[in-house]
Amino acid sequence: MATDTSALRSDVRYEPNDKPPTLLIAGLGLQLAIITISGIVLTPLIVIKAAGGSEAYMMWAVFASVVISGISTILQAVRVGRIGAGYVLLMGTSGAFIAICITAIAQGGPAMLATLVIISSLFQFALARRLSLFRRILTPTVAGTVIMLISVTVMPIIFDLLDNVQDAAHPQAAPFSALVTVLVITGIALKGTGVSRLWAPVAGVIVGSIVGGFFGIYDTARIFEAAWIGFPQGGWPGLDLSFGPTFWTLLPGFIFVTLIGAIETVGDSVQFSAFRGDGHGP
Repeated sequence: MATDTSALRSDVRYEPNDKPPTLLIAGLGLQLAIITISGIVLTPLIVIKAAGGSEAYMMWAVFASVVISGISTILQAVRVGRIGAGYVLLMGTSGAFIAICITAIAQGGPAMLATLVIISSLFQFALARRLSLFRRILTPTVAGTVIMLISVTVMPIIFDLLDNVQDAAHPQAAPFSALVTVLVITGIALKGTGVSRLWAPVAGVIVGSIVGGFFGIYDTARIFEAAWIGFPQGGWPGLDLSFGPTFWTLLPGFIFVTLIGAIETVGDSVQFSAFRGDGHGP
């Protein structure tokens, strides 16, 4: 059924093919980056901390996630040939991969994870060629249900990270700051309107961080000592090309989660196309 977008367009100032002022574009781009950067960074942090990875590897993974997400988003926007959507479609990390990535690092190490990510990503090309078939199998209902169930399996991992604070911090500091973060995000998401809802995660992180800082769970010295601009020193794990039992055991799970994520992205693109009114909506 076609989506009625007339109400959504009542306040639209620029059509898709219009070119707004450069300063406005830069401001909107900065807002998008601020809103989305926390989610992009958070996923590799959770994975590597939960799997017991080194700090050097964690810094490299965060750096790589931000760079690849930025390049992919730019490619979507500018569109090169048949590659790219032609509009801003955010590319970032996905929480659906957290549990299986932790397992990959724990059982095979960072090099195994890198190999599994690369190999499973190739299946997205097969998805692109047979999109109509996969959309009949992995319907939005199926994909949405799987993503929600995957999120539930990640919760025990998140709860375990609440104990990963400084020894001098109050015992209830981490749970309390986490609770405040959730309440702020939930409150804004439920009670906020319009654009304010987009800022719910950012507001939650800021308020939760302030509460956590009050309880002393941060090592502020590391913030001031860290280099704010630069490249990570080392951390690239290489590739594990042994293709042993661990690889073949984990590969089906990576492929499945990859396809689920791809279907979700396609759904976002279709909805955006419907809003634009370019004839490619559902």
